[in-house]
Amino acid sequence: MAQTPMKTIHGIQYLRALAALGVVLFHAAERTGHHFAIGAAGVDVFFVISGFIMWVISDRRPVAPLSFLKERLRRIAPIYWLATIVMIGGGVAGLFPNLVLTVEHVLASLAFIPARSPSSGEVWPVLVQGWTLNFEMFFYVVFAASLLLPRHRRLPMMAALFLVLVLLGLAIDTENPLLLTYTRPVILEFVAGMIVAECWLRGRVVGPRVGMALFLGALAGFAALAVLRLPFDERILGPLAVLLVVATLALEAGGWFQKWALPTLLGDASYSIYLWHTFAISVIVKAAAMMGTNSALTLVCAFSVGTIAGVVAYLILERPLLRRARSRLPLNRARQAS
Repeated sequence: MAQTPMKTIHGIQYLRALAALGVVLFHAAERTGHHFAIGAAGVDVFFVISGFIMWVISDRRPVAPLSFLKERLRRIAPIYWLATIVMIGGGVAGLFPNLVLTVEHVLASLAFIPARSPSSGEVWPVLVQGWTLNFEMFFYVVFAASLLLPRHRRLPMMAALFLVLVLLGLAIDTENPLLLTYTRPVILEFVAGMIVAECWLRGRVVGPRVGMALFLGALAGFAALAVLRLPFDERILGPLAVLLVVATLALEAGGWFQKWALPTLLGDASYSIYLWHTFAISVIVKAAAMMGTNSALTLVCAFSVGTIAGVVAYLILERPLLRRARSRLPLNRARQAS
């Protein structure tokens, strides 16, 4: 029997929280002299979840391509632009001495266009963690275009396009930021999420026992990479992230997840946590250096304060902005008038 797609999928919500916390711990460890590089895998989990959610949403509520893009921009852009402006302001004020600002790079960052940072030479925006949003927005644009196709052709066409892009990346040697970005194998994680979503909508979900085995297996894979400090990239993290999402959905179907307040809040705040945590970590690390605080305690404080700062940003910035944007949608205005 197919799953009912209208209700909240709590397991995916909690997985978003886990992915965000992994990224926070990764950056907190990096800034305090510790090692938790595997936390970067939270990005791969986010990409798979993004593909999953977009496919489920489009199945629940058919939408025109332009309306889809406007909705995604309302969701993603304002809080990211605000965080970027804070970063620029800090750079102008001299709070980030290694930050080099140019008009071209700032505009490219705000427009979600991959460009080389004058600060590092890497293909990063002004707000470094925004590099993932360049992938997200590219996925949204392609997904919006696919909405012009009949439903049964969307997934095959997107899968074919992204596969061709990855093969192109393997075949050519280029330093072009656009080609370097949009031909990375990581883009296949969005497609994998869409495939998982289609299976979910059709009720093709493994049982909870198999789901638990897959969940433990995925965690064991991440743990092995972390403990043994093995090299990894999206070719390894992508499949593990897919296993984690599939396992979570199996446990969801088995009734393992209920609505729990704290994980729900962290899942809701995961985007703000991702965007704002580095500011708080920088403050904690600088304060700890001035006070000579133990590195382990600094790590704990940086992780905790980084997470809390993201939740606060969600409550006082992101959520009000989202509510205001939604209240301006034609359907919501009509409901308010009636």
